[in-house]
Amino acid sequence: MTSIAAAATAATQTHGFLSPTGVEIAFLLVGLVTFGAAVVTVTTKQLVHAALWLVVALGGLAVEYLLLTAEFIAWVQVLIYVGSVVVLLLFGLMLTRAPIGRSPDADSGNRWAALTVAVAAAAALVWVVVDAFRATWVDLDGVPQGTTAVTGSILFQHWVLPFEALSVLLLAALVGAIVLSRRTARAQDTNTKAQDTNTKAREGNR
Repeated sequence: MTSIAAAATAATQTHGFLSPTGVEIAFLLVGLVTFGAAVVTVTTKQLVHAALWLVVALGGLAVEYLLLTAEFIAWVQVLIYVGSVVVLLLFGLMLTRAPIGRSPDADSGNRWAALTVAVAAAAALVWVVVDAFRATWVDLDGVPQGTTAVTGSILFQHWVLPFEALSVLLLAALVGAIVLSRRTARAQDTNTKAQDTNTKAREGNR
């Protein structure tokens, strides 16, 4: 038993940056696939393909959370984003009769501006995360931080007000979207009725 413990200790001490584990290799490979799917999502000219590649990107993020032993966040990613948000996007594409093939409207001349904003936002996010967790050490031998019990305890003890504020914000956004869509529908009905009236008047004059 002593020799086994010594061998395990030696293996742990020799593990470094140039000797990654299988989990680290899988994390890197899944990250590359997720990044590629995200790039295809924002560059493809087919709306349906963009929605499907978005499913791949969000699913890759869920796998990354699982590899980080944050199973609660992983299942939230799958249930809310993959199972709800993407389904709403697909329903929106179907209800608006979006073209199945290549759509010229999906191309934009502001790609360089969008790329600049994306790179700046990514750099700011990386800088904030690195600066916030630079001196923070995670106890790997303690309770896993991504479990349901730990996440629920932290969320409902220390982040209750931000959580509720976010819920109200999402509700306000949903109500605003409904109001704007109804106004647009009413404007379209008014224009249609005006056109019908003008057409009938012209036919009557003839």
